[in-house]
Amino acid sequence: MSAPRFYALDALRGLAIALMILVNTPGSWQHVYSPLLHASWDGFTFADIVFPTFLFVVGAAMFYSLKTTELCGKSVWRISSRALKLIGMGVLLNYVPFTVELSELRLPGVLQRIGLAYWLAALLVLSVKRRYLPVISVALVLLYWLALLLGGGEQPYSLEQNLVRQWDLAIFGAAHLYQGFGVAFDPEGLLSTLPCVVAVVIGFGTASTLQGREHQAALRLLCLAGVVLIALAALWHLVWPVNKALWSGSYLALSSGLILLLLAALVWCIDIKGWTALAQPLKVYGTNPLFIYILSWLWAVLIGQLIWMPTEAGSVSLYQWGFELLALVFPAKLASFVFALLHVIGFWYLSLLLYQRNIVIKL
Repeated sequence: MSAPRFYALDALRGLAIALMILVNTPGSWQHVYSPLLHASWDGFTFADIVFPTFLFVVGAAMFYSLKTTELCGKSVWRISSRALKLIGMGVLLNYVPFTVELSELRLPGVLQRIGLAYWLAALLVLSVKRRYLPVISVALVLLYWLALLLGGGEQPYSLEQNLVRQWDLAIFGAAHLYQGFGVAFDPEGLLSTLPCVVAVVIGFGTASTLQGREHQAALRLLCLAGVVLIALAALWHLVWPVNKALWSGSYLALSSGLILLLLAALVWCIDIKGWTALAQPLKVYGTNPLFIYILSWLWAVLIGQLIWMPTEAGSVSLYQWGFELLALVFPAKLASFVFALLHVIGFWYLSLLLYQRNIVIKL
């Protein structure tokens, strides 16, 4: 008897890319429902679960891609070349539409973090025995915590003094960091990638643990692990606040716990109850996640900065024009949400066309 397959993991991958597009493409950043905005510093919103989910599914997919791989020069080259490709594409996306001065080009970013976290996590799982991964993961998070405490002055978790910012300022320079916090600070900083590596390893470990288990047993295990992690996050928050920008340990525990509970819900709906009407659209969305993410970024730049529509008052970008058109029908925040939702649907349809033609674009 073959081991049961968990279609919920495929669905979770599709849900991750759908949520990334929903959160990243509002009609107007001035009119967004608060759950779809990241917490300004400490705290947690619905949007703060999206990126950890993507890293989780990267780890889960890595389990299958590295299932029979051994550590050798060829495998290290394959892993490293893929990581470098993602990092390079991330920097290039920050440069698009090629109007940014190189002296002010942001160097960190989402794809850069995915590439680096994937690279370190893949080398880790190939280098050590699987039973040691939980211990090493805990050690990495605790070492990161200790580094913040020792290197962050009197306020180690503050925006201005945290060690993540100090490292990035020293390595990249202020001009090459994200400026959206009012000071040069990058939420995809170099040092804060360490807990992201653990997020990928958690995805890897979850896929590994689910393999060969019956669906009901897996459901119970996912629920238990999710509740334990959320309880840990609540306690940890008292001394290390939940903070996505710094990827605090409490944030990692909270997001991971919620992801495991979400996966448990998908296992129940899809693998136990057999709700294929829910599974198939998400599976379609998850077949080319990184390609679709990159394409959605390029599309937003294209309609936001390169295509302009004439109006009575002059001209506006196609992006703004689309939002303003929807705002004639809906209240501003709802119009912004519908704008993002239409992008989710549009890129799902593109995913469907690729899926129907069995086209998988590997990055």
